[in-house]
Amino acid sequence: MMRAAVVIILVLLPSLARAQSCTGTVTDMNFGLIDTLSATAATATATLNLNCTGGVVRILFCPHIGAGSGGATSAAARQMASGANSLNYQLYSDPGMSVVWGSYAWAYASRPPPQVLVPILIGNASGSATIYARVTGGQSAVPPGTYQSIFSGIHVEFRYQNDLLGNSCNTGFGLTAPDPTFTINATVQANCLVTTQNIDFGSKGVLTANADATGQVSVTCTPSTAYTVSLDGGTTGGTPTNRKMSKGAERVTYGLYKDIARAQPWGDAGTPGSTVAGTGTGTAQALTVYGRVPPQTTPSAGVYTDTVVVTITY
Repeated sequence: MMRAAVVIILVLLPSLARAQSCTGTVTDMNFGLIDTLSATAATATATLNLNCTGGVVRILFCPHIGAGSGGATSAAARQMASGANSLNYQLYSDPGMSVVWGSYAWAYASRPPPQVLVPILIGNASGSATIYARVTGGQSAVPPGTYQSIFSGIHVEFRYQNDLLGNSCNTGFGLTAPDPTFTINATVQANCLVTTQNIDFGSKGVLTANADATGQVSVTCTPSTAYTVSLDGGTTGGTPTNRKMSKGAERVTYGLYKDIARAQPWGDAGTPGSTVAGTGTGTAQALTVYGRVPPQTTPSAGVYTDTVVVTITY
């Protein structure tokens, strides 16, 4: 009787194994708006869902995920593409984003996280896992646009096997499940940053001659982003060449210009032709502000100041 029982079990197991079937899906992932001028990384997640039927033992599911249609340049950088432009990102299996989610068929990261499913008696087994993703900050050379990587075909290979046969996903061993398709998207928005350097005319006596000094506006905009730089009229609302520095009720007139000859006033949209235009490169672009205090009646001694607001329009 014992020998007959063993024979029956050995005959049944291959039959059940052939009936076993597994599928997997991955939700699409969207990073939303990305500020590539920021040093802060952007993160997103997707959900891996697995389902098996007809299993009798623990199932090892290996969700191999390759580079994606955007490609990859290293283990740290999968890429989404927008035309000829690329945005670096990476997929991870842990919330700390230290273990890259890979594939046995991908040279940069060969091991996806093994997923072990336990059937309920002789029936279904299901499970899920989170895929973590990060777009690294500070990618200032990336132009605005919609970036995407598609995972299908050669970029995704889901395999499964009896857990008793091994617990590694380092190889392409096992039966193949239908390949899912999912996409990863991000939108790089146009952006500009500005920093300034003050203008200091220094100490002057009687204001009987021109007193010149310079400052700086530094503009960093995403590549190909057109911008204009405006300087308002200061705290008293003067024209570009008739701004006022103040000490109490007393004033010192001065002007701000675009050129060293002080012939081109620098103002705002209210003075046609007085703004400065440029196109972003992803790096800081230094614009010199030329200041001049013209001859005028000298007020009482003291420190005279004004505040000018810089506006970047893009």
